[in-house]
Amino acid sequence: MSELHQLSATQLLQAYMARQLSPVEVMQAVIAQVERWEPSLHATYLYRPEAALAQARASEARWMQRSPQGWLDGVPTTIKDNIATAGDPTPLGTAATALQPAAADAPPAARLREAGALLWAKTTMPDFGMLSSGLSSFHATACNPWDLSKGPGGSSAGAGAAAAAGYGPLHVGTDIGGSIRLPASWCGIVGLKPSLGRIPIDPPYTGRCAGPMTRSVEDAALMMMVLAQPDARDCMALPPQRIAWQQLAPGLQRLRGLRIGLLLDAGCGLPVEPEVRQAVEQAAALLKQAGAIVEPMAPFLTRDMLDGMDHFWRMRSHMDLQALPAAQQAKVLPFIRQWADSAQALTAPAVFAAQHQFFLTRQATVQACAAFDYVLSPVAPITAFDAQLATPTNDPLRPLEHIAFTVPFNMSEQPAISVPCAMSSQGLPIGLQIAGARFDDLGVLQIARAFEQLRAPLPAWPQPPAANPRQSATTAAKPPTD
Repeated sequence: MSELHQLSATQLLQAYMARQLSPVEVMQAVIAQVERWEPSLHATYLYRPEAALAQARASEARWMQRSPQGWLDGVPTTIKDNIATAGDPTPLGTAATALQPAAADAPPAARLREAGALLWAKTTMPDFGMLSSGLSSFHATACNPWDLSKGPGGSSAGAGAAAAAGYGPLHVGTDIGGSIRLPASWCGIVGLKPSLGRIPIDPPYTGRCAGPMTRSVEDAALMMMVLAQPDARDCMALPPQRIAWQQLAPGLQRLRGLRIGLLLDAGCGLPVEPEVRQAVEQAAALLKQAGAIVEPMAPFLTRDMLDGMDHFWRMRSHMDLQALPAAQQAKVLPFIRQWADSAQALTAPAVFAAQHQFFLTRQATVQACAAFDYVLSPVAPITAFDAQLATPTNDPLRPLEHIAFTVPFNMSEQPAISVPCAMSSQGLPIGLQIAGARFDDLGVLQIARAFEQLRAPLPAWPQPPAANPRQSATTAAKPPTD
């Protein structure tokens, strides 16, 4: 059997049911793994091991009585900083936020707690979630466990790093332009952005989704059983629907005859690195050998679309920052301030035109995907970049060049998943994105599971720094803030 911190949620639940393992043993193993990694990784916020063990003892008692509380009873789980948990501050990754205790659990946290999950920590993120990196004015800089000189991606930075480092099997991130899938790709894990509204979230916003970040598709599907429950607080939530989330086996059978689009050029943004392109082409070849009909797909995202979304988000962030006292504004990362303040020169017609690009992106994405059952593409055009950079370009006037493959599916409300695909020559993970039609979340999981079965075995998970030859001694970090 694998080490306890490496076991999947499905394996843990089977062992609990058979009384072969206790949630206390498992939580102790996760705590030991966190203590090995965390001084270098900086993935957690509100890490409270004693509270975690208290939860584990209560879960152990329930399993001994054969009365588990729910589908995830006793499974170690983390939640991203920006998902409220009752009684805890929600800093949103920035030192500019007043640390007021949240009045209630946000929907994802509430569903996990009801299911008996061990909510033992929250995970770090960049300021306001507006970077695809682990830089933050509040948290220490999160790093990538495959190479500590690289970042984990963002904005679900800590969640991606925690999953890859073995901080238990289940993690929740959020995604408005790629913030689940990008760290999933760069950390070598599974990250699902579901159809908009499939997982209720509070506060809701255009394109914003919560979703599972796990080491396997099977565990992502297990989380969906819990997270995709109704909650009236989300005005954009989908109607409740019975979905057989754990029916993943038909994936290989379903491949035969499926029409799959292969998107290797997003239309704008950074060029795709040769190794990333080759990995995605090889993934497509595996699906084709299994019976799928794979056809090349023309790019559909334009420079105007990407720039328009960027400019609108700049104005939104500029207005948010202007609402803060000057002393609080000064605490925000300089990169974010420079990016947001660049919107001051935008006229009202320019902001209107920028906002319209969200609809045009949605329209173009749906039309481009209509001819296919599923679409394959890179998640990101590059592998993980330097941990000290805010974005791959590190240019606040060109901040979104790496999200051209991910952001269209937020705007079209389609489900999209990142599943580990290959490793680069530098030993960095490469993710494959699989997108499906709106509401076909289960189908996306099934195709991802089929690919997991077809794919060649990937290297073992990264080892803690003492045994990790790629550890960087120069990675900057601030003292823990919790």
